[in-house]
Amino acid sequence: MESEGRGGLVRLMGCVKNYDWGRPGKESHVARLYSCNSGDHIDQDKPYAEFWMGTHDSGPSYVVEGARVAENGLTNGGERKKLTLKDWIESDPSVLGEKVVKKWGTNLPFLFKVLSVAKALSIQAHPDKDLASRLHSELPDVYKDDNHKPEMALALTEFEALCGFISLEELKLIVQTVPEIVEVVGTAHVEQVLDLNEDGGKEKGKLVLQSVFTELMSASKDVVSEVIAKLISRLHVKNQARELTEKEQVVLRLDMQYPADVGVLAAFLLNYVKLNPGEALYLGANEPHAYLYGDCVECMATSDNVVRAGLTPKHRDVKTLCSMLTYRQVLSQTLLGSFLKEKWSNLSLYYFKLINFSPPFDFWSSIIPAVRKKF
Repeated sequence: MESEGRGGLVRLMGCVKNYDWGRPGKESHVARLYSCNSGDHIDQDKPYAEFWMGTHDSGPSYVVEGARVAENGLTNGGERKKLTLKDWIESDPSVLGEKVVKKWGTNLPFLFKVLSVAKALSIQAHPDKDLASRLHSELPDVYKDDNHKPEMALALTEFEALCGFISLEELKLIVQTVPEIVEVVGTAHVEQVLDLNEDGGKEKGKLVLQSVFTELMSASKDVVSEVIAKLISRLHVKNQARELTEKEQVVLRLDMQYPADVGVLAAFLLNYVKLNPGEALYLGANEPHAYLYGDCVECMATSDNVVRAGLTPKHRDVKTLCSMLTYRQVLSQTLLGSFLKEKWSNLSLYYFKLINFSPPFDFWSSIIPAVRKKF
């Protein structure tokens, strides 16, 4: 802690999540960040998936008082008095400022995370406020709060994701070149797709896409397992004759991680996106996505609500997911950021560059420092 009392900076201790999709400690940004923050030892082979800083009850941060601070400014053990950040703010709301308290109360409106992704997260979407309220009321053990969860992912490394539905042109190509999709959804649905055109109206296209996606995600496990076996065999044969497309390579990788999972097939219907370090991806409510690999900073509304339907051992709510999606056939918004300021530090041989990201939600505009050595 830089200084104690409400007039100075306070040290926060974040919360680490060791989900099985996380990167092992020896290569995880999350593990290194958590170790620096807490002083705890890193288990080199244990997965470190997420590091949370915020007030959400599923992973609260703590204000740490009485911590001993090393010369490098990091926590170094010692006697500590811990109070949740939420309780600390509620004891003196003025620390947030009058405008924030007036609009959002004493609970922080945003949640900050760092993710280290080794294998795919679930095919999922986050509900809007109305749906979140209903889901929390009906299934509070699954949907932990009543808030929405728009989010932005800022790549720290090369970062891969599936997000949003592919275009009509791509969808037509998929149903003509991936027979396993046809086998699951049926020829009638395929004919509906092929009959669509850009002049036929967006609403009709959405209804057809929803019908196809729902049929696919609702297929029985036996049907999905049989069809995916055919798909994987066909792709291996095809790979002997030509190089597979990026999407086909992703599909093979997903089947290795989640064998015979319907999400392997669903990947064909979603956009495959690769971000370079420093690029960001915005995901609004009710948009399908799945992070695949890499490390990122994630900023979102204070919520832990996730509706899942594939690529996961966790609870699946296929009916809700298929009914809640927007079915917009556009690539999710990629944010490149706007340059603010750059300078050489007078204190060290480091170069600082500030980049501003402004996703379309009212509680967050992030200013990210990009740092590199002079020599």
